[in-house]
Amino acid sequence: MIYFKIYGSLPDDAAFIRTKVFTEEQGFTEEFDEKDGFSKHIVLYDEGKPAAVCRFYYNKAEEAYTVGRIAVLKEYRGRGFGAALLAETEKKVKGLGGKKLILAAQVRAKSFYEKQGFKAEGEEFPDEGCPHIMMARDLQ
Repeated sequence: MIYFKIYGSLPDDAAFIRTKVFTEEQGFTEEFDEKDGFSKHIVLYDEGKPAAVCRFYYNKAEEAYTVGRIAVLKEYRGRGFGAALLAETEKKVKGLGGKKLILAAQVRAKSFYEKQGFKAEGEEFPDEGCPHIMMARDLQ
C-alpha cells in the first residue's frame, strides 16, 4: 500500500532518498539548497518505507508553482511512483489555488514528464554538467 506525507520542512526520509539518487547515483554535489527551507516536501511511502520524494514551492517571478528534486529509489522504479508523486503534487497545488506547475527536467527524463502533461519550454541548459530543460503544465 502506498501513501503520501507532506512536510513543511525537509524530512530525513526525503534527504535520504535525494542523497541516494542525486548524490550517490548521479554524482550531483549541490543537492541541498535554500529552497528546501521554504518548500513543501512530499514523500511517497510503500509499505511504510520511503520510496520517492519531491518538493514544491510558489515561484512568484513565474507566477507558478515550481516542483523539483523528484526522485524514486532504484528498487522502486518502474512501478508508477514518479507519476503518482506528480499527481499528488498537482492535487496539493490545485488545493492552494495554483494554476501552473513548472520544473527543470533532466533531458533524459523529458519523455517521462511529457507523459505527465508537461511541455518543454526554451533551450537546454546545464546543471552541474547535466543537460536540463524547463517544462510547464497548466492545471486549469
